[in-house]
Amino acid sequence: MVSKRRRQYDKDMREKFYVLNQELEQSRQLASATTEREEVCQPSTSKHKHTSFTQTQDTSCSRLSARVEYFEGSASTSTEHQVLPVCDPQSFNDLDFNIVDGAHENYLEDTNIEPTRKRKRTAGDYPLASWLPERDAFILEMLRLEGRGDFISQATCRGTYGCSLPAEFRCEDCFGTELYCQSCTVERHHEHPLHRIKHWKDAFFHDVTLKSLGLRIQLGHPTQERCYNPAACQDFVVLHVNGIHEVSLDFCGCETAQSPTTQLLRIRWFPATVLEPKTAATFKLLRHFHILSFESKVSTFEYWQTLTRLTHNRGVVIVKDRYDALLRMIREWRNITLLKRFGRGHDPAGTGATEQGSCAVLCPACPQPGKNLPENWESAPSETRWLYALFLAIDANFRLARKNVSSDQMDPGLNRGWAYFVEEQQYKTFLTDVGRCPQEKSTCASHNAVNLAETKNSRGLAATGAGTVDCSRHNFKRPCGVGDLQKGEKYVNMDYLFFSTMQHTGDVAVLNISYDIACQWSTNLWQRMHRYPSMIHLRHHDNKTITFLVPKFHLPAHIEICQITYSHNLLKGMGRTDGEAPERGWANINPVATSTREMGPGSRRDTLDDHFGDFNWKKVTNMGVSLSRKLKAAVPERDQHVRDFEDFNNALEHERPEQVAEWRLAVEQWESDSSQENPFALTGKPLTQAAVRLSLSQQEADNLEHGMDDSLHEEVSRSVLISSGMEIEDQQCRLARDIELLGGHPTDLQRTKLQERGNILRRKIEQWSKVQLLYMPVVARLRASDMPTSRTHSTEEKAHEIELWLPSKIYGDATDPVHQCDATLSQYEWELRRAQAYDALDDLRRHLRLRAHLYKFKDTHIRGQRANTRASAIIDKVESNVSVAAARYRRAWSALKHLSPALSRTTWKEEFPKLENDDIRGMSQGKQGQSSGNRTLSWIWKARGIASDTPEGETVLNESLRIEWCKSRARATRWVEEVQLLQEEMRRVAAYLLWHATWWDVQADRRTGLALAEVEGIRGYAKRQAAVRRDLHNTFLSKWGAVNGTF
Repeated sequence: MVSKRRRQYDKDMREKFYVLNQELEQSRQLASATTEREEVCQPSTSKHKHTSFTQTQDTSCSRLSARVEYFEGSASTSTEHQVLPVCDPQSFNDLDFNIVDGAHENYLEDTNIEPTRKRKRTAGDYPLASWLPERDAFILEMLRLEGRGDFISQATCRGTYGCSLPAEFRCEDCFGTELYCQSCTVERHHEHPLHRIKHWKDAFFHDVTLKSLGLRIQLGHPTQERCYNPAACQDFVVLHVNGIHEVSLDFCGCETAQSPTTQLLRIRWFPATVLEPKTAATFKLLRHFHILSFESKVSTFEYWQTLTRLTHNRGVVIVKDRYDALLRMIREWRNITLLKRFGRGHDPAGTGATEQGSCAVLCPACPQPGKNLPENWESAPSETRWLYALFLAIDANFRLARKNVSSDQMDPGLNRGWAYFVEEQQYKTFLTDVGRCPQEKSTCASHNAVNLAETKNSRGLAATGAGTVDCSRHNFKRPCGVGDLQKGEKYVNMDYLFFSTMQHTGDVAVLNISYDIACQWSTNLWQRMHRYPSMIHLRHHDNKTITFLVPKFHLPAHIEICQITYSHNLLKGMGRTDGEAPERGWANINPVATSTREMGPGSRRDTLDDHFGDFNWKKVTNMGVSLSRKLKAAVPERDQHVRDFEDFNNALEHERPEQVAEWRLAVEQWESDSSQENPFALTGKPLTQAAVRLSLSQQEADNLEHGMDDSLHEEVSRSVLISSGMEIEDQQCRLARDIELLGGHPTDLQRTKLQERGNILRRKIEQWSKVQLLYMPVVARLRASDMPTSRTHSTEEKAHEIELWLPSKIYGDATDPVHQCDATLSQYEWELRRAQAYDALDDLRRHLRLRAHLYKFKDTHIRGQRANTRASAIIDKVESNVSVAAARYRRAWSALKHLSPALSRTTWKEEFPKLENDDIRGMSQGKQGQSSGNRTLSWIWKARGIASDTPEGETVLNESLRIEWCKSRARATRWVEEVQLLQEEMRRVAAYLLWHATWWDVQADRRTGLALAEVEGIRGYAKRQAAVRRDLHNTFLSKWGAVNGTF
């Protein structure tokens, strides 16, 4: 909803606009009156009037000043300015002039280091509202252009001196609207043969072509010079950005003439075929479609439809079908552009010597041996080796499927493994030879990527998707790291892609590999590698430091041991890498899947290669902004988390210095040798309600073995009675909360579901109460005395309000000694309530951490009303979970308070302090009014078994504090590493750009023995590419210097 302040602001702006509009009309009237007086004084002079307005701003309001200028002209061409009605500001009540484009906002966020600052809005911020009064004038001017306009009285052509022919032709693409005769129109368009011409006839403009006016295009000679032996082509078709043109073309037929293909290329027309070409597309059109397809993901057919409608949009003229020719030219253009941009035209050996993966845009921030790494980086000490690690991420995308149409014989790929897709024939041969090995089943969580790989539906599909290997930190597609998946995400496919791209990593000694099923995929990776051809083996992998990880978003789906073994947050040298780079990249490529799924195999691979290359190049050009923005965000986070850890560490060192020293030693040993005991792992079983129930059940089983059976029910023992009663209590609380959140106007469906839940819960309570009377007969008297006398049969007690009379309730409300409860039942509830308190605190801490993360993520990344609304809804859900966990702890605390006197428990409050509202805060939050210097940590973050009266409680506390201390240290360390990684990546990017510029300088002189014009073009392109890299280098350094200077 729009806030009251915003509505008042809009109202003020409309009133202000109303005042400005009135002043505008007064200025126009004043100018009109001045004109009339001057016309009276000079009746024989006709002048055009030009009025300009200037808006000035003072402390009270905006004012308009008018300036009127005149220039002489024909009397017949003068027009009277139409006075528009003054607009009532109330007419804008239902209009919203604030146009918000989410894609544009994301673009500004990605390409600006500093966040966009909001400024005070002025009348100029409502251009649409200012335009509305001029709408009729715009329409009138548009209609005026349908006629001859200012040249309505022009009788003869002014194209050449002395021309007396009638002026009847206007060019739609030339500057201005002047009319010329037929011969002058043809003469003026020898250098612009693809302009669109209009012919004034029968009181309106008709479409005509330059071909129909007599224009012939001569190739192989300077403009307007004719060939004495031309090879005429009367129906040549040219595709241009303004439509489809049929032209008369003359190829040069002289003895020294070049081939028709060469003649077309030299005027920047791309021939559709090399054999007697009769169709071509301009370079401008191909470049236009190339960039447009990257940004809008438009298909070739949609672009062809656009051209046909630009040519004839009436449906009465049939345009010659050149769609197949356009498809072919675009594909050839993609391939030629790819080879040109990677210097293949500068290689004396030609394109045949192109190596696999050599036409991929490399990540300049990743370590590239020989290109951007410092000298002697191989001998770096172990403390800094992690800075030269290569981060890789593996994933599959099943949106990039391809239907089973065409074949590699009918539609071969042009790239042949030169860019991102692996070479197809080698890939298929590999799958045929080793792809019959059965898929290993998952021993972790039930991963669909593993267990369902053999059962993936592939009916009608030649490829069910695509697998990729990406740069994990910067989201670059890796060379030879993309391939089709024939049936699910099999190990054999992903193995080949991984080992293929590893052939292009050089001698990088540290590898961090992220995969959502890394815990399973990495288990037998090296054993599988030895079954594969030696050409794809990872050389010297035993001498490399290789770490396997699971992306952060996917990690919670794994079992507990995987969550601490494969976590980016816990392992040394990871910085703040999340491993989810491929998921973000899919958002860019998925819109292309609609068109590529219908393509043949070669066309699809070439098209996706092209899109991957553009995606990588955009990442390169934005590296200056992206790294600057990341560093500016990382430095404050590093400082904050380091302070939080220091506060936490100092508090613990004061209480238990020896244990903190042991923790530090253990975590440092584990970081240097992962085979050591993981300090983040629980060494003992946590105290939970499930664990306590199991312990009580085992105790009852021991009693039965010794012939001691005090159960009064065949199926429900004392411990089961108490535990099931507490479960019912939790269900009552959830039902009560859902009823409270129902609102004042619930639907029938909502009320029905709640009523059904209440009925089920009531039946559970009735069954449980019958068993309860066997063990606790006193409850019958308590229920009778608690029943209100005014209650009738028609007003039954609601299910969530029924009192269960557990032992804690009896001790809390009934002070009469007659109403005391069985000591065994009280002891059972005591143990279960302690476990309930532990569970509640664990939930509370987890939700508080999640809440802090969501707030920080929302402030940093969320923009726009829709995204903010969704983010707020998620945060509200987490806030609700925090409240539920706090209420659950308070129920357990209240029960312990009532049970403690009967069980003579005196120190339990030291173990379980009372939870106040000020205690419910995150680790980095202090109490209300506390500054960062005197901020204290809430007791809930160090609550397990504090000062417990049992050795087990102290052990639980020590383990809990150890894990929390290790995690706090890991968070601070990861942010410190992130800052160091970003600074190292900035250095690598600058070094890579200089290396690449030098590489292009060398390419300039590689080819010899060519014509002078060709040598000049080769050198010019190489020098331009080198200059581009040096410009990027200088621009990035200027941005990074400003950022690094602030820290």
